[in-house]
Amino acid sequence: MPLPGLNLRNYMGIAVGAIITAAGLDMFLIPNKIAAGGVSGLATVIHHVFGLPVGVMMLVMDLPLFLYSVKTLGVRFGINTLFGAVTLSLSIDILARFLPVLTHDIFLSSLYGGVVCGIGMGIVFRFHGTTAGTDLAAKLINKFTGISVGQALLMVDFLVITLAGVVFNSAELAMYALISLFVTSKVIDLAQEGRSDTKAFFIISDNPEPVAKAIMTDMERGVTYLQGRGGYTRAERDVLFCVVTSAELSTLKQIIHDADPAAFVIVADTTEVLGEGFGRYASSP
Repeated sequence: MPLPGLNLRNYMGIAVGAIITAAGLDMFLIPNKIAAGGVSGLATVIHHVFGLPVGVMMLVMDLPLFLYSVKTLGVRFGINTLFGAVTLSLSIDILARFLPVLTHDIFLSSLYGGVVCGIGMGIVFRFHGTTAGTDLAAKLINKFTGISVGQALLMVDFLVITLAGVVFNSAELAMYALISLFVTSKVIDLAQEGRSDTKAFFIISDNPEPVAKAIMTDMERGVTYLQGRGGYTRAERDVLFCVVTSAELSTLKQIIHDADPAAFVIVADTTEVLGEGFGRYASSP
């Protein structure tokens, strides 16, 4: 899927996200030898072994990935990738001169580094940007081997973390790197999707009308009728679907219980809900 055209606001957002990511690397991960996968992790290993700047090494390793992205994904995507990669690389080497190392506790560094880097990368992705790195490497592996992108990404990150553990002669550093990688991935999702305070209800009831009416009148929430059919009985049944806030959870459960104590109810977490009294549709950055 081609990326939408980027405007000044997008580039500013990508730059801010890249700077935040660089700060997380400089203050927590790089000085404590936490190579949490990816090109930054490999550059961290090279930095501690040979003394070469992390940002410069990242840019060198990103160059073939950039050329690949231009060839396969188009010039526009390549320009966006180059902008993110250059901004991140320069920010790492420049900020390293000014930012303090906030802690040498490895556990705290892996947690806080993962959080800060996750926030930064989440902002980059939210503004339709990328910083090259192992996500493009995974696509390259997928193209030539057929291995899925997800498996390739996991494989590359695992190899980098394993290499760091061997080079630094520390299994603990490798385990802390895994913690940081996990935290980063979760925070990226949170930064992109936001925190959801809503629940989705699927209600299968022998008495659906009173339930639907109470939800619409007492709670002022919409209800959608879905057509269902029992796998065993083959009987046609209505399935009610509605979304409520967490604060309304107990109220809806009571409404369902009063109308049909035998109702079958599924309550699911939602990532994001837009429209109809919930979240707003934001204009594309």
